[in-house]
Amino acid sequence: MSAAAADYEQAGELKIGQVGIANLRIRTLDAARLAGEMRERVQRAPKLFERAAVVLDFGGLAQTPDLVTARTLLDGLREAGVLPVALAYGTADTERLAEQLGLPLLAKFRAQYERGEDAAPAAPGPAPQRSSALAVAPAAPAAAAGPAAAVSPGLIQSAPVRSGQQVYADNRDLTVLTTVGAGAEVIADGSVHIYGPLRGRALAGAQGNEKARIFCREFHAELVAIAGHYKVLEDIPKELRGKAVQVWLEGGQLTIAALDT
Repeated sequence: MSAAAADYEQAGELKIGQVGIANLRIRTLDAARLAGEMRERVQRAPKLFERAAVVLDFGGLAQTPDLVTARTLLDGLREAGVLPVALAYGTADTERLAEQLGLPLLAKFRAQYERGEDAAPAAPGPAPQRSSALAVAPAAPAAAAGPAAAVSPGLIQSAPVRSGQQVYADNRDLTVLTTVGAGAEVIADGSVHIYGPLRGRALAGAQGNEKARIFCREFHAELVAIAGHYKVLEDIPKELRGKAVQVWLEGGQLTIAALDT
């Protein structure tokens, strides 16, 4: 079985929103298997996933699970090391289940799925390859016809981005002139350019722009993502660490390669 097929057959597709809340898209309602997959993610990247807030999305199932099954799944995910905090908005059955579980409903991820794999009558997209998928914020509505808007300059961050800090370039590129420290996060709707070491997380194409790229002079990233497709440090070849690299999407697969210097 190929790596792409194995990824496609995972029981749950993990997605991470721009604000750091993970969205677990349930594909197969197997509580033990889902908990096992999540436990593996936590073990592989504890800095990213241990005690992470998780939203459960049952929109990919033919029917909403019953209360007993849902509680079993919640308990399994907690034991795996994450914290289920809400259900993703879906049907009236989902709303009733959320009330029974005492959890809120979050509608944040719904527009992403309606534009993508669940949209009707659009044909389903290709199965994801190797890199995992992240939920991204819904695209901004198109501007009304009128005079051409002024071109927005990219955001330039001259100070180091330190642990716990987040810098977001809304509707533009982001250029960081110095360091992105471990535990820091830089996000852009366009591309991300980093002229120092990247030790934290970099997310480009946050609104779904698959043409966005990440450029980095010294690569030690905890996580990189383009338009929702991500890789963590453990998935990145060791020969690329500390190198000047670029990151882009090619055929739905996140690609990382050294830059010629």
